[in-house]
Amino acid sequence: MTQNGTKVGQLVLAASGFLMSFAMWFATAAFSVAIMKEYGLEKAQLAILASSAMWLQPFFRQLTGVLADRFGAPRTAAIALLYTGLFSILSAFSRNYTELFITRLVVATAGIFFVIGIQHVTQWFEKNEIGLAQGIYAGTGNVGAGLGALLLPRLYGLDYRSAFLHMGILALALAVIYWRFGVAGITAERVAQTRTSATARDTVYVITRFAAIALMFQYAMTFGLEVGMNAWLPGYYRLAFQPQFEALGYKSLEALAIVAGSLAAVQSFNASLWRPFSGFISDLFLRNRWTPWPFLNRTDPIAPRLHWVFTSMLAVTIMMLVFTWAGLTGNLPFSIIALAFLGFATAFGTGSNFGVTPVLFRKNPGIATGFIGGMATIGGVIYPLIYGSVPNLHTGYALVAAVIFIPFMLIFALAFRPGKRIEVDSGLGSWQAIGLSSPLAEPSQGD
Repeated sequence: MTQNGTKVGQLVLAASGFLMSFAMWFATAAFSVAIMKEYGLEKAQLAILASSAMWLQPFFRQLTGVLADRFGAPRTAAIALLYTGLFSILSAFSRNYTELFITRLVVATAGIFFVIGIQHVTQWFEKNEIGLAQGIYAGTGNVGAGLGALLLPRLYGLDYRSAFLHMGILALALAVIYWRFGVAGITAERVAQTRTSATARDTVYVITRFAAIALMFQYAMTFGLEVGMNAWLPGYYRLAFQPQFEALGYKSLEALAIVAGSLAAVQSFNASLWRPFSGFISDLFLRNRWTPWPFLNRTDPIAPRLHWVFTSMLAVTIMMLVFTWAGLTGNLPFSIIALAFLGFATAFGTGSNFGVTPVLFRKNPGIATGFIGGMATIGGVIYPLIYGSVPNLHTGYALVAAVIFIPFMLIFALAFRPGKRIEVDSGLGSWQAIGLSSPLAEPSQGD
């Protein structure tokens, strides 16, 4: 039975909710210069503040995936917007740094909306449309971080309290809209199928599949990198390039906040705006059966999408090395160009992942998205801490690429090695042993 609603309308609603959530998630980073000054934070403390935006994501995203499958995206979305909006308002009235830190820690769980929207869009679009649809959803939503970094310092200067108050009020309004106009899926039957599979056993099974683990590591080196950079970059440019900024005439604290936020937005906007293009390229790889990497599966129906995923992983790793090189030269224009291309590569990685995940795990889209999108944010916790711990601010990017990203690429290649079919049910324990009535794989699991 078809439900009331349209694909485009529900996609717009999901993207709007994600944009608002992303803007709230990284609003703290947009005011990092003001917060550093007001509370006298050092480099290591800035790293902790930056990474704290991801602390609660791994658990909360997995829980949210189950809830979205179980109760539907609209209700879950409205509740997420409601409580994060309330805590954003509370943070505006914080009396000390401890209260500010704790309330913003709760607001940062707004990042769970990503899982809700992925599940919502999956319920409305078919397999041959999913790459572009998810790209449009996530790309539009991710723009929220860039808009925050670019516009908030310009609109509010150093007055982060007013910004947090107004964003909280907007989130509450959007919660009401989502509850009123959101529809869980294109058909009642599809919604019911997802709801009945949202059990603890299904969750354990999905998160122990090798395909899910490999895709989680890939997302950790793309989306995990993106969110970590969103939180870190304003402070990075403020600390690493302040002499260059002052030479250009940006000498006051407010001017430094604006220019640092603007440069941070370069990565965020590119990582967001090009995500739909990545979904389109994923669809293009599929239509043309492009499989350039001999060490990956070439015969499975979904194999071309996996080759695009790996291509993006290679691009991200290379650009992390280039970004380190640019920083070491002290050349600000070179650093900005490298950051822009790093944003492109990140968008290719995040967009390519969700041209694959909803197809492989169509029976459990919320659970799979919660696991992959949730655990991947651990990267956003770890990366800023690494950047802030090395003696030279610039070398942390190369260190992450060499020590973390290259092993992730090897794991991905191992999980999707050559064979006749992608063994989506391959993992730790069989579906019979876990007590499920059927496996994940369907007769036509590819496109």
